[in-house]
Amino acid sequence: MSINTTDYSAYSARRQQLMAQMQAQGGGVAVIPTARECIRNNDNHFPFRHDSYFYYLSGFTEPEVVLVLVATADKQQSILFCREKNPEREIWDGFRFGPEAAAKEFAFDAAYPIDILADKLPELLSDARTLFYSIAQEPHIDSQVQQSLQAVRDKGRSGIRAPGITVDVRELIDEMRLFKDATEIALMQRAASISAEAHARAMRSARPGKFEYELEAELLYEFRRNGAQAPAYGSIVATGANACILHYQSNQAQIKDGDLVLIDAGCEFDSYASDITRTFPANGKFSPAQKRLYEIVLASQQAALECARPGSVYMDGHNAAVRVLTQGMLDTGLLDKNKVGSLDDAIASAAFRQFYMHGTGHWLGLDVHDVGDYRAAEKTGDTRAYRQLRPGMVITIEPGIYVRPAEGVPEEYWNTGIRIEDDILITADGHLNLSRDTPKTVAEIEAEMRAR
Repeated sequence: MSINTTDYSAYSARRQQLMAQMQAQGGGVAVIPTARECIRNNDNHFPFRHDSYFYYLSGFTEPEVVLVLVATADKQQSILFCREKNPEREIWDGFRFGPEAAAKEFAFDAAYPIDILADKLPELLSDARTLFYSIAQEPHIDSQVQQSLQAVRDKGRSGIRAPGITVDVRELIDEMRLFKDATEIALMQRAASISAEAHARAMRSARPGKFEYELEAELLYEFRRNGAQAPAYGSIVATGANACILHYQSNQAQIKDGDLVLIDAGCEFDSYASDITRTFPANGKFSPAQKRLYEIVLASQQAALECARPGSVYMDGHNAAVRVLTQGMLDTGLLDKNKVGSLDDAIASAAFRQFYMHGTGHWLGLDVHDVGDYRAAEKTGDTRAYRQLRPGMVITIEPGIYVRPAEGVPEEYWNTGIRIEDDILITADGHLNLSRDTPKTVAEIEAEMRAR
């Protein structure tokens, strides 16, 4: 296998940015491991997926790797500890860069075999002011860090000091990851475009009598056919009443005539996630009751999209969606006006939560539920207000209605679950819908399904 020719300057720049933050806090040493390989059963492993924090700073996808960053008042140094070259193991497991090639290709200042991390780490931690490390994320590295700290403390009589402060390095990286650069946006657009076609393919494939897993197979085929490495999360293919289970993943039921099918699925492309949900009629035509609820959810998403712009507060979109959804619940009789009162009363009492019980979105990036604080750093009274949206943030907007059989609820809506979700990039003058190519309106969905 030839050595990768990807430009890794963006990763180097991120490391420099993180080390500058470390220097601003007095300097220190950061220890950032990748994820562990996990046994599935016997000697069979789950497919390896690198840790997102580690990958964000390195671009390196092999297992058994630790990144160490050293930041002093006048120096920045990035050091990789990785597996050595091993031609025999490469026959079985595939190509390894090895320390020498890894340092060159990924622009690290130095690289060493992972086997000597325990010997080198005490040296690197000696006289460091702060340890930047996320405790209890990777227990196997926790023990090495603890042993290294103790080894430094044991040298106290010779005047060497161990770090006296520990800072969760992930909190610093979280804020960096929240704002996507041009390369990240391009990857997320590619992931969303692949997923959009996968959803359209599933719509065209759907028919009463098929099984949920058959539509899941169509999604997976389209993901891999276009180069996506994996689903970004377990795909939800839910027919009929199953669509009222928010995290349904069995995908075993047979699709019946008259059912709505809810698909919540997205691929991961070069480590970046997409997350799209569409709901459509199995037979290709919305019933009047289904169309009525669908149009309410669609209008609520549009209300939330109008809040997706710089300066809006994160929860503005949710509040706008809730208002439209709750009015729709009152208009259709899902909520009894004589019991819950006016629109404002129904919102104040959270009566809408019988049919809409989740938030309207989340951050999206390397993880499908991506990192980043939803609230501002400053407190207003006893709480922290939700933060404002800014260019470079990517959010999902995903309102829904879920109607389980219940006394007083019109039977025509029973066992109906509808969710509509898109991936939204906040831009300087508004937003860009990355998943815009996915059929969404009633007319678009029915037209797509007529192409079967």
